[in-house]
Amino acid sequence: MSTYTNEFRRSIDHPEAFWAEQARRIPWFKEPQRILDYDEANHARWYGDGELNIAYAALDHHVEQGRGEQPALLWDSPVTDSKRTITYREMRDQVASFAGALRDLGVEKGDRVVIYMPMVPEALVAMYACARLGAVHSVVFGGFAPHELAVRIEDAAPKVVVAASCGVEVNKVLPYKPIIDAAIEQSAHKPDACVIFQREQHVAELGQRDHDWAALVEKATPADCVPVKGTDPLYVLYTSGTTGKPKGVVRDTGGYAVALAYSMDVIYDVAPGEVFFSASDVGWVVGHSYIVYAPLLRGATSVVYEGKPVKTPDAGAFWRLIEEYRVKSFFTAPTAFRAIKKEDPDGKLLAEYDISSLKALFLAGERLDPPTFHWLDDLLDVPVIDHWWQTETGWPIAANLHGLEPMPTKAGSATVPVPGFDVQILDREGEQVGPMEQGSVVIKQPMPPGCLTGVWGDPQRFHAAYMAAFPGYYLTGDGGYVDEDGYLFIMGRTDDVINVAGHRLSTGEMEEVVGAHPAVAECTVIGIHDALKGQLPVGLVIPKDGFHGREVELEEELIALVREKIGPIACFKQVLVVDRLPKTRSGKILRKLLRNIADGKEFGIPSTIDDPASLEEIHEAMKAREVGAAHDARQV
Repeated sequence: MSTYTNEFRRSIDHPEAFWAEQARRIPWFKEPQRILDYDEANHARWYGDGELNIAYAALDHHVEQGRGEQPALLWDSPVTDSKRTITYREMRDQVASFAGALRDLGVEKGDRVVIYMPMVPEALVAMYACARLGAVHSVVFGGFAPHELAVRIEDAAPKVVVAASCGVEVNKVLPYKPIIDAAIEQSAHKPDACVIFQREQHVAELGQRDHDWAALVEKATPADCVPVKGTDPLYVLYTSGTTGKPKGVVRDTGGYAVALAYSMDVIYDVAPGEVFFSASDVGWVVGHSYIVYAPLLRGATSVVYEGKPVKTPDAGAFWRLIEEYRVKSFFTAPTAFRAIKKEDPDGKLLAEYDISSLKALFLAGERLDPPTFHWLDDLLDVPVIDHWWQTETGWPIAANLHGLEPMPTKAGSATVPVPGFDVQILDREGEQVGPMEQGSVVIKQPMPPGCLTGVWGDPQRFHAAYMAAFPGYYLTGDGGYVDEDGYLFIMGRTDDVINVAGHRLSTGEMEEVVGAHPAVAECTVIGIHDALKGQLPVGLVIPKDGFHGREVELEEELIALVREKIGPIACFKQVLVVDRLPKTRSGKILRKLLRNIADGKEFGIPSTIDDPASLEEIHEAMKAREVGAAHDARQV
């Protein structure tokens, strides 16, 4: 039996023994005796009687073990022409001091703190400071529009908001304070205080509820680590929901710490003292797991990058970072390499750098399309590893386990399920299908440590969204199949959440914004294939009666509205004004059919359609406006 097969079978057949063994990877204040429990809804809960603090496990513990002078963070910011190295000792001390500052503002165990910051070391300091106090952080991507920030503030009800004075992009400074003030004004919940980290690129004017980061820290007494239960929440991270209301994914502390420590070893093959680089953002789950927590739990060094794959200054940015910091393992989204490929199609800039330290490239956040896989595989002399996971799971569901038993890669596949994840493919009746048959990708209970334990403030939504469709299974929301060799292929979402450059966004939420325009009678938003970003949203709009041909003006207004309410990250740039939308007789818009037309796929006319002529009209409109590959679509 292979190393992988043996490890996987142990994790599925004897989960308590397997995860008791993995729990020894982290330092506990009180080692858990009850490894696996189930709550009243029969959902798995791990390490319920254990006590720990993840800030201690990731910082204090390593200082005590003699790693105090080792770099914990390497901050590289080409947009501000800045670099910093922060050792484990320095990081521990900064976290303890800021935790003391938060404590002075009344933050206690169980309180929430919303963090709205760019990719600066202080963002990580704030997250660890919350964890040190046993407070629950909720990080919101810096630059999200006021409405989106307001929704999260209202839902999480934070005692304090921590923010930077600005974000810095290529040749652009975005002040954060006006966004924060507008969000708090819109929110029914008002935080007690805001802490502003002032950046020299823009100094914010402080109001009555605002406090200067540096001034607070200067007078604070460093805080000790507060013990928490293994099942106590560490953070709430919002992900798009199909209803338009974001879901606050709740992550526990003990299971998450164990899962991340395990993954750094068996998936990413990173040892203490080695350098790991994840080109993501702390606003996303990848940033939480593989910039902030996992590398430091492992005793490794994490690269924190405030820049882009291109334009900062060119398409060689990643290669420069790998050479300069001797990165062993690198993780980013496929869309980053599509941008690099677009600017440097032959990979000529790679020749300028020595990336011999790199042993593996990992990609996730969206499906790694075969053309991008082959381009990278031809360019690099290291394994190119596609792996698949979700905000909800917090760490990979399927991967090529580089640190356990590397396997041959297959284009389009995330390879095999990670130990702990009993992945199955079910048909609509909940029956398992055979090899090469597509169906719903599900995970049989119990979910392994590290996965979500609920939706913040809404346990019914947690069960309805993830557990109700197939009792005894977690519904991933993705469709796919397993081939004859056991390799898993993820083919795409089965709901209306689309993946734009690795960011999951709800088309339902965009429809809500577009439909609120006074001139719009009905609308739909679909995600269509895009070679660079994976998917892009396109709006189809039926104007209200009395609308007299101001199509260009309406399109511009709708694009601006989505930008205002959701943010530029939605990449909502194309609207078609149409006379009617294809629907079933029961009134359901045929979104999948519209996507097939836009993507140039063959499409048939379903028997349930109410108005077949509407399809041809949409097809012609898409061709005329050059939406996606609609000109190639063929009716069958």
